[in-house]
Amino acid sequence: MHRKIGQFIYPWGGGHYSRMMKLDRALAARMGEDADRMEVHYSSGGRIYQRLLERFPDKADRIHHVSMPTPIDGGMGPSLSKSLANVLFPVSGNPTLITQIADYMRREGRLYDEQGFDLVINDGDMGSNVLAKNRNVPCLFVTNQFRPRLYRSRAYLYPALLFISKQIAKASKILVADSPPPHTICEYNLNFTDEILQEKVEYVGHFTDDVKKRPASCDAVAGEEAAAEAAGSSSSSSSSFRGADPDLKRLLESGGAGFGYWMRTGDRSTNDGTGRRYEEVFARSEMRGERRLVSHARNEPGIDSVKDADGNRYAIGEAADRGIDWVQIDVGFLSEPDKDLVLDMCGYAVINGSHTVMGEIMGGRAKPIIGVPIYDEHTNNIRWADEHGLGVMANDAKRIISAVRDIKQNESAYADRLAEFSRNFNGRGAQNAAEIAAEMMKG
Repeated sequence: MHRKIGQFIYPWGGGHYSRMMKLDRALAARMGEDADRMEVHYSSGGRIYQRLLERFPDKADRIHHVSMPTPIDGGMGPSLSKSLANVLFPVSGNPTLITQIADYMRREGRLYDEQGFDLVINDGDMGSNVLAKNRNVPCLFVTNQFRPRLYRSRAYLYPALLFISKQIAKASKILVADSPPPHTICEYNLNFTDEILQEKVEYVGHFTDDVKKRPASCDAVAGEEAAAEAAGSSSSSSSSFRGADPDLKRLLESGGAGFGYWMRTGDRSTNDGTGRRYEEVFARSEMRGERRLVSHARNEPGIDSVKDADGNRYAIGEAADRGIDWVQIDVGFLSEPDKDLVLDMCGYAVINGSHTVMGEIMGGRAKPIIGVPIYDEHTNNIRWADEHGLGVMANDAKRIISAVRDIKQNESAYADRLAEFSRNFNGRGAQNAAEIAAEMMKG
């Protein structure tokens, strides 16, 4: 029987896209021969729409542009003041939020009516839940947030969170992309209260690649969401790291294991803001000899370079050939084999608290994290990891530096706790979600 599936992907950040593409592959594998009778339509906006066109050049007629309302960029992630002003006023070329919502709902509504979907899967797009319920279409909502606790944003945003949670609750099923309690990283971002809603919720697991784990560290590659999807599926855990840059491998081996993997991820404002924080830390005297690899998550080869203790810069190949005693390696874009190599050798990872990244690093690799939060969502995730001894919350340069020292001084204790967490880590979210989707299509 021919089935039409609508995928609606929220375009802010790369995590929604990354999860949905893994689910897309898992669903095709689950359906087997029946996948040929499955017609999938993809809807998003901004750069995610462009990435869909690049990923599926032969399916342009099934890729739909919908301008979903998103926050307005600021100096460090979304600008709260500009985003709030945009509710009633045009800001930065964006029409009022009210106008945007009306247009986006009309466009998605027409798409529903034209295509007649048999099943809808939404990642972050709560408006599509409303349309699906009104049209009696089965709907899955993939998320790691439901009425999260507020810190930096404070209580005046709580009414908006209540409104959003009501729209999420209209889905037929809510699939939490995390391990079930008590191993749920996003626990503080979930506040399910209604008994009826509880019946809709399923903890399907993290959307990591389906690989077997080694005893102490696992084979899922820790990911920068945009980079991971651009490169495709994760490499295996081969100790030879086939495909890794041999010059980078020589440099890392010459410096020895235990260096820090400092990740810059997210949209440009978030990426730039994170970079400024890192540079502040690197400028401190305590960090002078602390080796680090900084991944910029930008496909810009000009970023690739190596710095020694005196601040001299070299190309990666030149530094490897000359045996430079490096302090910092900057890489614009890590390939999957390179990322596998880095994560195998690093001692800790410094991240912004992205849920996907935390799962892949702590659960898939059993490595401690130092979390430098940008949003309240990040704060909640990192706080959970800190309380469970899997990482450290660090809001400023002084705390980041002390976190590096703490992880190095208590390496075995962190390793024991992370090994236990890794054993209980569920990385089969895409496969489990695909199973639920397939069953819903049968009904």
